Amino acid sequence: MDLFNNNANNTHKKNEGNFLPPLAERLRPKTMSEFIGQRHILGEGKPLRNMIDSKFIRSMILWGPPGSGKTTLAGIIAKTVDYEFYKISAVSSGVKDLREIIDKANISFKHYKKPLIIFIDEIHRFNKAQQDLLLHSVEEGSLILIGATTENPSFEINSPVLSRVTVFTLNPLFEEDLNLIIDRALTTDDVLSKKKIILEKDGKNALVRYSGSDARIMLNALELAVNLAKPDESGNITLNAKIIEDAYLRKSRYDKTGEEHYNTISAFIKSLRGSDPDGAVFWLAKMLDSGEDVKFIARRMIILASEDIGNAEPDALNLAVSCFNAVNTVGMPEARIILSQTATYLAGCPKSNASYLAIEEALNDVKKFPGAVVPLHLRNAPTKLMKDLDYHKGYKYSHNYKNHFTEQTYLPAELSSRIYYRPEDTGKEKEIKTRLKTLWGKSKDYGGDE
Repeated sequence: MDLFNNNANNTHKKNEGNFLPPLAERLRPKTMSEFIGQRHILGEGKPLRNMIDSKFIRSMILWGPPGSGKTTLAGIIAKTVDYEFYKISAVSSGVKDLREIIDKANISFKHYKKPLIIFIDEIHRFNKAQQDLLLHSVEEGSLILIGATTENPSFEINSPVLSRVTVFTLNPLFEEDLNLIIDRALTTDDVLSKKKIILEKDGKNALVRYSGSDARIMLNALELAVNLAKPDESGNITLNAKIIEDAYLRKSRYDKTGEEHYNTISAFIKSLRGSDPDGAVFWLAKMLDSGEDVKFIARRMIILASEDIGNAEPDALNLAVSCFNAVNTVGMPEARIILSQTATYLAGCPKSNASYLAIEEALNDVKKFPGAVVPLHLRNAPTKLMKDLDYHKGYKYSHNYKNHFTEQTYLPAELSSRIYYRPEDTGKEKEIKTRLKTLWGKSKDYGGDE
């Protein structure tokens, strides 16, 4: 277990022997004035900045891509308050470690009225039982949780935990942020600032471009490039694009947070929507070869199964959800087979976006008609007063009628003629359309004759 408090983590001690921490660690900001990026939550007057400045720290989840500053922010937050600070990684820690910190928090809170701060890196890797251990301490305030995750908290963090924390989203660092970090490294680092480094424009562009917006990767590449380059007769170390590419080991044509990431997943989804299994499998292969998160791919197929296939083939959603669960259990390399099966199936399915259009149109009406109320006959009437007010009066119980159907109004009065769901003449949705037309007749217009 990696435990440390504020006193033990303030600064790097003088190096013993020849040991030198990596550049990314040497350059890690220790104050808000040194932190670069995330202005949407850390700019003047922004929510997390206000919390830090006021020292009114509450439990939170920091959600963002690698190298965006989650661990650094946790350290800065800990330094603003006089609380013990413990850091663990969900990869290497377990229940025993959590209980040890929770016990310390209970003692501190009971005797000194001071909470402890626990920073859990990659908190999404904790299972439900491990996450639930935190609930009581976080709720009573004896433990302030700062969790860091690269995964969507809605999928990976238990709902009871989410309800007790604030989620702050960290964005990939912008190009201007990465350039500032490079400049800071070259001018303030004790090692690099003493060298005669000439970073050419194409070299700096390559540093930023191949980093995938990950500051840690970029700084590691910069440090390696400095060590790879041979000084000239004057002692100058010139870093051009070629040296930087060598430091990154290979030219990166795909990164999991950059433009090519979004371009590739877009091509994949459009191939599925366009019923081209060959295109879908190719773009799937590119993502897998580049180390894309298999759960990310599976989640996107779940969305497509509803948005672009819907009731034309309802089993598409079942398979997509099963795919997510399967790849989460199996992992790579076998997950590639499950993803390929699901992708080719979804590409071959009949398509309909009727369900998607229905909810979009309904949401639009909800905003346009905020005063729309539930008709009296659809309201429950558990009390005498409600019955006296005609709640539930006139409601027709569908199962009392032939084919379990009878006409009545289910929409607010001002929207009674609306039709949101318009089934397509494709796949199983054609059957749904036929049934709805038979039941409602001329009362609802579901399109041309069958």
